[in-house]
Amino acid sequence: MILLAGALAQTTLTLDGTVTEGGSEFVLVPFDVPAGTAEIAVSHASLTGSVLDWGLSGPDGAMHGWGGGNGEDAWITATAASRSYLPGVEVGTWNVVIGKARLEQADNPYTLSVTLHETAVHTDAQPREPWAEPAPIEVGARWYAGDFHVHSRESGDAAATFDQIADLARERGLDFVVITDHNTTSTLDLLVDAQRRNPDVLFVPGMEYTTYHGHMNAIGNTALLDHRLGVGDATVDRAIDDVHGVGGLVSINHPELDLGGLCIGCAWEHDVDTASLDGVEIQTGGLLPVGGLFSDASIAFWESMTSASHMPAALGGSDDHKAGIDLGFQGSPIGDPTTLVWAESLSVQGILDGVRAGRTVVKLQGPADPMVELVATDVGFEATVTGTASFVRFVVDGEPQVLEPVTSDPFTHAITLQPMGQVVRAEALIGGDRHTVTSHVLNARAIPPEEEGKCGCAATVPSAPWALLSRR
Repeated sequence: MILLAGALAQTTLTLDGTVTEGGSEFVLVPFDVPAGTAEIAVSHASLTGSVLDWGLSGPDGAMHGWGGGNGEDAWITATAASRSYLPGVEVGTWNVVIGKARLEQADNPYTLSVTLHETAVHTDAQPREPWAEPAPIEVGARWYAGDFHVHSRESGDAAATFDQIADLARERGLDFVVITDHNTTSTLDLLVDAQRRNPDVLFVPGMEYTTYHGHMNAIGNTALLDHRLGVGDATVDRAIDDVHGVGGLVSINHPELDLGGLCIGCAWEHDVDTASLDGVEIQTGGLLPVGGLFSDASIAFWESMTSASHMPAALGGSDDHKAGIDLGFQGSPIGDPTTLVWAESLSVQGILDGVRAGRTVVKLQGPADPMVELVATDVGFEATVTGTASFVRFVVDGEPQVLEPVTSDPFTHAITLQPMGQVVRAEALIGGDRHTVTSHVLNARAIPPEEEGKCGCAATVPSAPWALLSRR
């Protein structure tokens, strides 16, 4: 960011006020932007121990950026903006949007000023280009390794640059990362140049749709989603529809991460149609240092969303906000955990198609965990483990089956099952700890025409040896 010198005409509006308990979770503070305004600058602060979130909406009512709890001043010009915000200065009535993240008392005063400049005083050297899907980095069907939950500095609570993210992903052997900044699409126009600088690591656009009652991953999303539930017609269901409308996918992030005020709204509380979910984040951060405390509950949540008619993909994400730098005792770097996606190419569409088809395997700690590949056979399934593991087992309709010791590398374990519509997955353990989990497969195989009707179990046979490649 560059601050331009010179005496410039400006108007400053003082909009101090008080946020009170009760009512809507969001307060809108209006101000008018007249013709001839080249820059909007906003300064704000909470005057108590309460946590307030901050953003801007434009004259059309749509969000123009969301800094969350970031205390930095925000600014917008016609062609640039501070982090988390979108360029563009439109004439009309704007609103500073204040979110009641955590109120410590009944009355919560804040300071707020808006300065309208006739000549822009800020500029930004970051190259911005309208996002368009880049060409595939690699063409060919294989397992591609990635991280589905990574924040850049476009999130108000994050610090990582795109180059730092790519460097760490590359170091850890990942092929792609999904950039999931909080409630903003400001990332999009910056990804084009970032991808050009890092041609070997795929940046998949996304957003973490962050509410005070749960966080949702919008994978491949390019739509401006409204998280202000209760304001206008904003609902979670509408956000899901908007993501699907642009070809993106929806997953629930850290559904059982209930840390109270330490992680505001992190546990999932919304009631949504499970059929609208494309995935569930079954592991947030690696098993170590603390992610393993929530693994069982998250996997149980995923199982509860799963049925023979709908099987959301298993996903994992680090939730890294700093590209592995100074993460603290509870943070996990990019790649912890790692999600493998069987895709036809290393491309945005290829990764989305793989997840949509449920072709995923999650290494709960990270890249070094064993791999498990699930195969349909004529009589059931085989799970082949490569890498270091102690045990492998199948899970049928949510019920773990017998643990089979892994005695070689690779090692194959088989199960015989009558095709009765069960949902089946496999997992590998190191010692007594689960380390690798596959997505579910529906146990339904074709019956020869001459046997049709004899057992009532006719279905379609997987068209490839990988059951995960044809689960729907």
